[in-house]
Amino acid sequence: MLFKLKKLDWSMVFILGVFMIFSFLLVRSAIAPSLDQFHGYDVRTLIFYVLGFIVILAVSLVDYRVLLDYSWYIYGAGCLLLVAVYLFGADINGAKSWFMLPGGLQFQPAELVKFILILTTAYLLGKRGGHPLHFRKDVIPIAGVTLLPFLLVLIQPDLGNAIIYLVVLVGMLWIGNIKYNHVIMGLTALVAGLILFVTVFNTYNKQIHDFMYDHDKLHWYQRINTFVNPGEASRDDKHQSAYALIAIGSGGLLGDGYMEGDLKNRKFVPYPYSDSIFVVVGEEFGFVGASVLMMVYFLFIYRMIIIAMRCYDKRGAYIIVGIIAMFLFQIFENVGMMIGLMPITGITLPFISYGGTSLLLNMLSIGIVFSISLHQEKYDV
Repeated sequence: MLFKLKKLDWSMVFILGVFMIFSFLLVRSAIAPSLDQFHGYDVRTLIFYVLGFIVILAVSLVDYRVLLDYSWYIYGAGCLLLVAVYLFGADINGAKSWFMLPGGLQFQPAELVKFILILTTAYLLGKRGGHPLHFRKDVIPIAGVTLLPFLLVLIQPDLGNAIIYLVVLVGMLWIGNIKYNHVIMGLTALVAGLILFVTVFNTYNKQIHDFMYDHDKLHWYQRINTFVNPGEASRDDKHQSAYALIAIGSGGLLGDGYMEGDLKNRKFVPYPYSDSIFVVVGEEFGFVGASVLMMVYFLFIYRMIIIAMRCYDKRGAYIIVGIIAMFLFQIFENVGMMIGLMPITGITLPFISYGGTSLLLNMLSIGIVFSISLHQEKYDV
């Protein structure tokens, strides 16, 4: 056991420690104007990180191939959780995505299913052994495995995690040796689908608005309309994106200083401890602080790429690529929606935003990466 622990990628452990410090300080600053409402979120962040490091150590000692062998059972359990949360979960901000746990804690099954999909897809891709994927025998079944959880999460509704499922699918199909003509077909279908969606949304804008209003889902209409038709969106609809952009821009090169963010302190920016935590970075630490955070993310992703390249077992490499795709999109989407490049979806910033379920499952993913690295020497060709 001690021999295995010595072989851990301690540079990644160090990076996670840096994330922990960043997260604690940023969450503490974010909740400062509303301590009566969010008291203790900063301390909880540290507690979840400690638990997360325990999860990493425990999971890294388990041979990841055991999970691959039971991937279908795990997949089935994940889908059942998604059905159960829709039927019995708590309704928060118009979405039934969480189970309420004792102590005021929440569990979001959609976060766990991201990892489950990566595991199941890697199992299916591993059967091809790196050979080019056949459209009917490989691509369609793998896409079908993603489609079911995608639909179950979409109806909650949780657009952010649903999109992540598709991104993970695309990333893993690409590394799984999908044929170029299938890529062209997929891109063509994607562009055509986006054009059709925008056309239908604008053509039946009023009807969609009324339907969403009647079903208490107006916030989803507002998010989409703000991105598709920014000039027509009301001031209230553009509130989060507009003030996020102003706050980040006001930070300039070096920022206003720790805990001194003016718009954050005056509560113009919603959810600064969660979805909008990058605004705290930009406003209080400026371009330099945001660049430092992005550089740490770069080193983090780089280390995972190195581990993937050293894998003898292609399934291990597929899992790591799926995890990389998941993190890269979450980083891009969260930062992008705060600077007006992407629509507001509620995706948090990995390892930085407050959120126990998200953090623990992210740490679980890193534990699997370590497991893959530690157990390659046992691989039988």
